[in-house]
Amino acid sequence: MPTVSRWWRSRTDPQRIELYTRWSYYSALLGLPPLLLFAVAPGWSAAGTVLPVLLLVGTVGTAAACLWVVRALLDARHRPGAPGPDRAQLALLLVPAALTAAAAVAAVDGGPPSPSAPGAVGMLGGAVVLVLSVSWAMRRLTWASAVTGAVAGAVSVAEGNPLVSGVVAGVAIGIALWAVAAAFRFTVWILDVVQEMERTRGVALQLAVAEERLRFARDLHDVMGRNLSAIAVKSQLAAELARRGRDGAADEMDGVGSLAESSLREVREVVRGYRATDLASELAGARSVLRSAGVATTVTGEDDVAAVPAPVQELLGWVVRESVTNVLRHSSAGRCDIGLTTDHEGTTLTVRDDGAGAPATWGNGLTGLSERLTARGGRLQAGLADGGFVVRAEVPA
Repeated sequence: MPTVSRWWRSRTDPQRIELYTRWSYYSALLGLPPLLLFAVAPGWSAAGTVLPVLLLVGTVGTAAACLWVVRALLDARHRPGAPGPDRAQLALLLVPAALTAAAAVAAVDGGPPSPSAPGAVGMLGGAVVLVLSVSWAMRRLTWASAVTGAVAGAVSVAEGNPLVSGVVAGVAIGIALWAVAAAFRFTVWILDVVQEMERTRGVALQLAVAEERLRFARDLHDVMGRNLSAIAVKSQLAAELARRGRDGAADEMDGVGSLAESSLREVREVVRGYRATDLASELAGARSVLRSAGVATTVTGEDDVAAVPAPVQELLGWVVRESVTNVLRHSSAGRCDIGLTTDHEGTTLTVRDDGAGAPATWGNGLTGLSERLTARGGRLQAGLADGGFVVRAEVPA
């Protein structure tokens, strides 16, 4: 049981909803054979042996065909690249369903009027409508439910039931099928929306990375563009002075060397500023990014940042950055709590989320942070706890 629970917690929200949707369909279709056989069982006494056997085979075959088609439809809808059934394959669903319905009607024919035959027709037609609810719009499902109800009502009247009973049975079956189809169609729609939100979230993360790269490229261009242009002009001037034998070429080349050294220094400053982390900025940025991603975030201990030594701030800033990245990429968290405490013994940073999609093993990011904290005399702890994922960094004073 713990293994199943751990496996379920490791799924993201879209994966959980997809599993729920799939097994809702599978469970409903797997329940078709026993329900149908139970409905027509009272009329078997006068049906001999052949018809019940045909009915059993047809019911199982119809359920198997429905399961295969609904699985293919769900794969094609929610798993890119998966082939779906064509119209001819969908039409084949009607063959076993129609033959099984005929066998069900024949199995109860000759006995006293009963709801067995229209019920069997309704269940078989309902199985087909249920499968089609994966891809059909509600208007088409409404027509399919109405047609199934009308056929079931006609079968009821043909079996000897009063006209009023047949009409009531047909309307009841049609409404019931429509309600079931609408419920399943709504579930598929929810899955579509959740998966689209997940894709949008991934695109937003990619855009954030792209914007950061563009910012770095812009800063690098601003630093290097002017200096490289000046180096090119001074080099051309020095070459021209040398060709004409005039003084000043050496001075221009000295200027080129100075510009090159200045450019190298400025590039290092850009890279250092790009890499450096400021704990206060990281905490504020984490709150902003997580909230924009729909994660309710609380940050405590921001007032204590000023009391944390600069080297420790840089280390913990990296912990915040890596932890937030993991929350966005690997979990389905709805809440994240970040806490900072500092005293005479040292500083502790805790990042706790309620997601369950964290990696089972540490990646390069957490491993690198652990090594840097260990070198400073601290330690990093990360793992599943209380239904979520917790990262805890401790640095001694």
